[in-house]
Formats: sequence, structure tokens, C-alpha cells
Amino acid sequence: MALHGLNEEQLNAAKAPFGNNLIIASAGTGKTSTIVGRIAHLLYEGVDPSKILLLTFTNKAAGEMLERLEGHFDKKIVSKIESGTFHAVSYRWLKILDPKLSLKQPFELKTLFRSVYEKRDFARLNFEQSAFSPAFLYDIYSLYQNASNDGFEEWFLERYPEHKPLVTIYMHIIEEFEQEKEQFGFLSFNDLLIQAIEKIDIMQKEFAEVLVDEYQDTNTLQGILIDSLKPKSLFCVGDYDQSIYAFNGANIENISTFNKRYKDASIFSLKTNYRSGASILSLANRVIEHNERIYPKRLEVGKEGEDISPRLLVYKELFEQYQAIADMIRASYTPASEVAVIFRNNSSADGIEASLRERGISCKRKGGMSFFETKEIKFLLDMLTLLVNPKDMMAFIHLFEYAKGVGSSHAKEFYSSLLHCGNGNLFVGVLDPKSDDLPPSLAISNHQLGLFGDDIQMSSASRFTSLGLSSNVLNHPLLKHPKMTTSGAIFFQGFYDLLARYKTGGHPVSVLQSAIKSKMYEILIDFLSTQRAKLRNGEIDESKREEAKESITKKSALLLDLAKNYSDLNSFLNAMILGTNELSEGEGVNLLSVHASKGLEFRDVYVIDLMEGRFPNHKLMRQGGELEEERRLFYVAVTRAKDKLMLSLAQYDKIKKIEFKPSVFLYEAGILKSDKPKS
Repeated sequence: MALHGLNEEQLNAAKAPFGNNLIIASAGTGKTSTIVGRIAHLLYEGVDPSKILLLTFTNKAAGEMLERLEGHFDKKIVSKIESGTFHAVSYRWLKILDPKLSLKQPFELKTLFRSVYEKRDFARLNFEQSAFSPAFLYDIYSLYQNASNDGFEEWFLERYPEHKPLVTIYMHIIEEFEQEKEQFGFLSFNDLLIQAIEKIDIMQKEFAEVLVDEYQDTNTLQGILIDSLKPKSLFCVGDYDQSIYAFNGANIENISTFNKRYKDASIFSLKTNYRSGASILSLANRVIEHNERIYPKRLEVGKEGEDISPRLLVYKELFEQYQAIADMIRASYTPASEVAVIFRNNSSADGIEASLRERGISCKRKGGMSFFETKEIKFLLDMLTLLVNPKDMMAFIHLFEYAKGVGSSHAKEFYSSLLHCGNGNLFVGVLDPKSDDLPPSLAISNHQLGLFGDDIQMSSASRFTSLGLSSNVLNHPLLKHPKMTTSGAIFFQGFYDLLARYKTGGHPVSVLQSAIKSKMYEILIDFLSTQRAKLRNGEIDESKREEAKESITKKSALLLDLAKNYSDLNSFLNAMILGTNELSEGEGVNLLSVHASKGLEFRDVYVIDLMEGRFPNHKLMRQGGELEEERRLFYVAVTRAKDKLMLSLAQYDKIKKIEFKPSVFLYEAGILKSDKPKS
């Protein structure tokens, strides 16, 4: 039975009566085993597996739990359990209602948001307060959707009162952005949850029990979704001391007020840690106890074997610290994959990475740009998306933004012009235009808001005759657009050729090969490789340019390999849209931000740059963070260590000429005994 390996406290939680149950699972106490045991208990009790919903924060976590269950139950039974991330589950449900649902990535929606934002001329409005950039305003709006159920204006002005003169314009931008999303059928990841909540009754989702992993990381929107399901039984597992995602909208009140919001709630505590030694746990306890104790708990040692006390490493200079740690790692017999260097700020990783590579030690950084986030891969996926769904305006805009002199606003006008020429059909508008005229601008003219939008005036395409364009392209109405540039005309030729070669229903590999060979991708490769080879003085390093081209070619070849596993373009694209953020490449010593380290464990852990200002991060605290959250970050970092924990700091930065004081957490941990700063 799946329950046999559980200790007493895990077993009590797994066999809890039906109702509202909160399991406080401290670091290394076996929360995954407890969740698996709980599902096994439900199945042994005769609960229909299709009436069990498991919500996790990565699809990988859900997959691992189901895989464990398959060791005890028939695969057909386990496969009936509804599982996945909040977004993946909502996406599946909504797809049943609307198979044509178009989920867009944040970078795509930022492009659309920017195209709406750029129609406002803030300079003409002459406000004393500078307006937020479109990217930052989009992020604020996205955070609001996750973090609040109040109106945007009220929520916004509580945080940015100095922007009160601009809030009306901001709200108009958001309103128009939402209208355009609705017009083109685009959904954001937040929209998946919002629409799932709105349509929960239509979808008729009823569950005997809903299980939620990492409950401390849920945000307000996810909490509303859980409640809207009205589960007969709720089983939430989390640890308030590991709530470190407030910057991303996580609401610690979800877990801290559980027993107040659910009057019949039962609280269970997993306190036996099987990961770390007694000295490491003692240090973690001493620090985290400075935070308010929401539910009483204290980590207890369950690990057997030698107990190694944490070490404090103090260095005179910042870079000396990185070099010394690299030397320690090189001299260690611990396998590189079992060593982690954990930092609060990404800037800390650069020095340690350079020092490791200088000594020939391989390493990998988690939390950097993933394969699917690179511009060359995004571009290819946008091309394929547009072939499958010509109505996807965002894919079109994202492609044509790479044509020199064509911004998102003009790209959107090009798209509207092509639809006009094709009587609503993009393919017809490109390959066989039915009209020689361009439509009037769709921009709204409103002087008060600083909007601008004059009607499009036809220009002559003769200015492009020297470019060697085909007659079909040279005579195309789009080339008469006054905002068409030379680069845009050449780009459009590549787009025309791609559509002319495309045949509906082609295998993903053959279609992707055509996209890779297209003029558009050739232009992109030239642009990106040149950009990545540019030196500080503006000159181009040709050797770096060739290396960049080779790197881009390797990435496209990898995407081709991925495409071989799919028989149709739609399924390939769907797989690329969801779950790609969990890809991790490389090998060697693990260089991790604290956030990236969460949920992982290593034999040897180095927590570096433990100086006031760096860890805790005073800058982020001034921007709305709290010392309590910084303390939780420290707690997460040190509890990643199984055997050895090294805490390091430097006293001076010779480049910035800054003197450092030790982190307050070192005093709270009892490692430093005197000159304790006020927290």
C-alpha cells in the first residue's frame, strides 16, 4: 500500500477526515509523499478518481505524483485523476467549451499592449509625472489581476498615488487593450483563471476533493478559483515560512487565515525533516522564529548520520569571495550536480560563474532565459502559429516588428490592411488581394487623451523598385502604405514567399523547415547575430557574429527534433505553448537564485553575498518588500542543504568602492555574536 512508508504525522494527515484540511509541511518533511498517500487513501476509500483534482505549481510535480501512484494502482485508474497547474487545468476545461481558444504568451500580449499604449502621445499631455513605460504598466496590471478583487483604480492609487493625474489614461489603455483581446479572441494566463471562475457553473465541475500543493504560493485569483469549485473536501499542503512569491502576487493570507475562512478546518503539521542535519535545522529555526508564528511549529531532525556544523566564510573583497568559493568547489569530492551556489541577486551569479569557468568547472544557471524564450525560437513559433491561424494578429505583429522601421503600431496597421485587401482573409490579402485601396486608420482621435490617428494616405510603391522584389509583391497594395519601409518591403517579400510555399496539413517538420529557410528567418538571423556581436564601441566582431549564427542554427535544429514527435502542426504548437518554462539545460555546479532553488536539495550549499543591502535586499524592501519575506528567502536557501552549509560574505567591493556590513540574518542565526544591527 502507498501508505506504508509514511511516518505517524504524515499518515495522520493523509487519512484526515473529509473536510477542510491544511497540512503545514516544513522544508524536507515529505509533503509529496503525504499528498500521494492522501490520494491513495481516497482511492482505497472508493472515491471516483475522476472526482479528484490535484493542483500543483508545475506540471512536472503533478506528473511525478501520478507516477508514484502508478506503482500502487492500475494506470487506467490514475489517468482519470484531474491534475496539473492552475493554468493547465483551466486551459483544458475552457478548450472543451471553445476549441478555438487562443492562449497568448505574456511577451505577445505586451506587444499588443504596447501598440495600444503608443497611440497616446504622453509628451503632448505635459504632465509633471513621467508616465510608466508600456511594459511596466502591463506588469502592474497583470499583478493587479492576480492580487486583488477590488477595482483597478483604487488598487493602483494605493501603491502609486503620484500617478493620479495619469490614472484615467492608464485605465483607458487597459480598457482598449481588453477590447482588442476580446475582438481577436486572445486570452492571457490570468484570463484562463478568470474565465474558469466565470464559467465554473457552465462547465459543471464537481469534485469529491481538491488537493493543492505549495498552497503558500497561491495568489488571490487562484484562491477564488479554489473556492468557486466548492469542493466537498479540501486538502491544502504548504508552509508559510516558504512563502517567497509576494512580488508575483502570492497572497500569504491564503494560508495564514485558512482556519478563519474555513470554520471547520483541521490543521496538521509535518515537522520531521529528513533532509538536513541538526545544526542546519537549528540555524534555520533560530532565524525564522523572528517572523510572526502563524501556526506553532519547529523543525525536528529525522536524518541519521554525521552532523556537520554550518561554516561562515568571510572575505575582504567581493571577487575574492567568488574565487575562494570556486577553489573550494574544485577541491571538493562532492559531485558537481550535488553542489549549489545560492544567491539573492542575479548580479551575484556573474562573479561566481566567471570564477568557476576560469577554473574549468562546468556550471549551469537556473532562472535565466530558457530555450523557448529566445527570440529566434519565438519567431519560428510565431510563423507557424500564423500559418495555422491567420487570424492571430499578435503573431503577425511580433514577426513584422523585426522589420527595420516597423513598430508594433505600424505592424498592426499592416495586418488590418491585408485583412481589408483579402475581404477578411489574411492569406487572400497577401497572395491575391481583392482591393487596390488601403483602409482608413482605425486609431481613435481624441485630443484630450493625446491620441493621434490620421487617415492613411496612399504612397507610391515605385520607391521600392530597386530592391529586386517580385512583380506580385512590388504591385501589392501594402507597399503603398506610407509607413512601409525598405526593410519592411523586403520582409514582406519573405512573408509572401512563405505563404506561397505553405500547404495546409503539412507535417510539422516540413513546415518548420520551410520557415527556417524563409527570407524572414534569414533576415532575423542576420539581425540577431549582428546585434549579439556588437562591441561597446559599436563595431561588429565577425567571429562573435559567426558564433551567434551557429548558436541560432543549433536552436532551430533542436526545435526540428522536437517537431518529429508530432504528427500535426496544431498539436506541436499546443505543446510548445504550455509547459515550456520548465525546461532546464546544461550540467555542472548549480547556480541558483533563492526562488529558483525552492523545492530542490543538494549535499553542499553555498549561500553567498550575505551582506546588508544584498541579502536582505534593501532595494526590493524599499519597493514594497518586507524584512519578513527576506527572512523567509534566507530560510528557504539554508534548508536546501543536506550535509554541508557554507555562508559567505565580503567586506568590500573594490569596483564600486562600497564597504559592507554582515547580514542581520547572521546575527539572528547566532553565527555572529556582537554588533548586531537593528532589524
